[in-house]
Amino acid sequence: MSENLIIKIDDHNDKQANWIVVDSAGMVCQPETQGALDQAANEADGRRVIALVPGADVLTTKVNIPAKGHKLMAALPYALEEFLAQDVEELHFAIGDKGASGHTPVCVVSEERMDEWIELFRSHDISPDRMIAENHGLARIPGTVSILVTEDRLFMNDGADLTLMMEDFSPIDALKAIGVSNNESDEIDKQDQANNPRPRHLLAYCTSDTEQIYEAGWNKLRKDLDSVEVKILPDGALPKLAATVATGNGINLLQGHYGPKIEYAALFRPWRHAAALLLGFVLIAFGGKAMDLYMLTKQEELLSSSFNTEYRNMLPGAREVTDPIATIDSLRRRTGNTVEAPVFLQSMAQVSKAVQQNQNTKILAISFRAGVIDLRVSAPDVATLDKLQRIIGETGQFRAIIQSTDQVGEQISSRIQIQEETI
Repeated sequence: MSENLIIKIDDHNDKQANWIVVDSAGMVCQPETQGALDQAANEADGRRVIALVPGADVLTTKVNIPAKGHKLMAALPYALEEFLAQDVEELHFAIGDKGASGHTPVCVVSEERMDEWIELFRSHDISPDRMIAENHGLARIPGTVSILVTEDRLFMNDGADLTLMMEDFSPIDALKAIGVSNNESDEIDKQDQANNPRPRHLLAYCTSDTEQIYEAGWNKLRKDLDSVEVKILPDGALPKLAATVATGNGINLLQGHYGPKIEYAALFRPWRHAAALLLGFVLIAFGGKAMDLYMLTKQEELLSSSFNTEYRNMLPGAREVTDPIATIDSLRRRTGNTVEAPVFLQSMAQVSKAVQQNQNTKILAISFRAGVIDLRVSAPDVATLDKLQRIIGETGQFRAIIQSTDQVGEQISSRIQIQEETI
């Protein structure tokens, strides 16, 4: 059975604490110890750590908001703003499970105080799994008021939604404050009692010394309530508080940005050997592919060099070929040995487009030989010839070269040579 280290920090000296070890059922495994937090840190290994913080710093209330999760958390500050003295931007909100009444319990604490507690534990190498207000260490029993009395404070809940921590209050005064106990001079309104029935049973926890101090009060309460049971805590309050929170009771303050962070390193650790093996296989596979790519690139460079050597032997002075496939296709089209559209027809389509955009241009003659087209054209001026040349070559497939120009009357007669750009 797993063990829990419950650490209750001192209200007046944060560096001092009381701690106890209990199992998941709340049974004591190691008795209460008092000392410095450094000593408590030595007990944390292999155990779930639950920190009990002063209830005086944590307000517990309730809300009835028809929302869940993030939407509920976003609505809380606005729902409680008018009841809080401090700016909601400076407060931290934590929620518990919705109760039978339909209300959701909420804890409110200043972020400054939360930061102090977090830093306190971090400075002593302690990472609490849960952080709970000490007054939540009192279990709820439906229809019963539960109180735990210490020397100077009293923890109380009404078995439903109410959770309080009071200082310098006697049990009778505390019960009067929540409208449970009444006497002749302080009688509860009968109609209000009918609409909002109060618990009629009391379960009190205290030390033997405290029990004697309030003995007369217990007897008086037995007359007002249906039942009063007083249980003595021989080992003090902490074992009782620890047993309750170890079984999952209480609102965990470590929510929102104070919540646990995912420790990816811890999640990865059991799989590190398998992951390393997988990474090795991936690197080997990529290494093999990279080597194949390198060899293919070298072969391509060698073939390209051989092609350019043979091509220059056939056509001395030819430019270096960067796309041998396109060059071979061009040679095939010259000889007509291709299934693609002949160069002549493709070039004529481009010439037709150029003439349509320059209506004053006339084609006087066309000749085609070995993939080269010669045009004789008549244009009104040299600028028009430049436009023809630019339009013919705009697709990048053909190159138009003006071979000659002559003035014939008011027209310019010119010879233009067209050939594929790849040659």
